[in-house]
Amino acid sequence: MQPLTPEEIRAAIRTISDYPKRGVMFRDITTLLGDARAFHSVVERLAQPWLDAGVSRVAGIEARGFILGGALAQRLGAGFVPIRKKGKLPHTTVRVAYSLEYGVDEMEMHRDAVSAGEGIVLVDDLIATGGTAAAAVQLLRALGARVLAACFIVDLPDLRGSAKLEALGVRVQTLVSFSGH
Repeated sequence: MQPLTPEEIRAAIRTISDYPKRGVMFRDITTLLGDARAFHSVVERLAQPWLDAGVSRVAGIEARGFILGGALAQRLGAGFVPIRKKGKLPHTTVRVAYSLEYGVDEMEMHRDAVSAGEGIVLVDDLIATGGTAAAAVQLLRALGARVLAACFIVDLPDLRGSAKLEALGVRVQTLVSFSGH
């Protein structure tokens, strides 16, 4: 199967104006996920730099990061770690609070999900302001994991989230970018 170009990946993503609020251009990847060739191409492109990098686990941020993370973990021969909203995991967890546009939220992961020194790739569908991804990096590092990279399909560079992660010493991999919010 011939992989899609970045332009074709962009075209597979639906844009919804004024969602969830006026002025926001929501980048909906469900159209991409429903297209077998596009989904396959995205997973292959995200996996390529990490095939021989010693990735132990892929950590996915709830919820679209679970879809991508499971597929990426399978492709890399790695385990998968869910990073979830507070109160969704049944075992002993480690938790971090992070800022949202209108308040604070918390995310957590199982305390035994990663071991010190393990190489982790973090994945989600989109990087905007970087607050959620930075909190996920903080969680992983609190358990001693080495965050090799944070991978996303979409970057919104005007919101500077990639720069925020890079300032934390995290390599950022994105496939396409859209200007604006």
